[in-house]
Amino acid sequence: MMQRKLTLTIDEEVYNGLRAVIGPRKISHFIQELVRPHVVKNDIYAAYKEMSADQVRESEALEWAEGTFGDINNEER
Repeated sequence: MMQRKLTLTIDEEVYNGLRAVIGPRKISHFIQELVRPHVVKNDIYAAYKEMSADQVRESEALEWAEGTFGDINNEER
């Protein structure tokens, strides 16, 4: 995939926050991943297939889902 250079102008406080939280050499990747879902229309099935291939994410999702079953059983009706 070809990369293109883009110049952005942002508030100095935001820039300093990005450097402090994300890291100086990771800002471009962070912004790209944040913006991507809003501007790139991928095939939804391909996206789900990619997500399901992520074993760590799937394991965390299963753990979360199983944790909510107990909550449902304890709800008052």
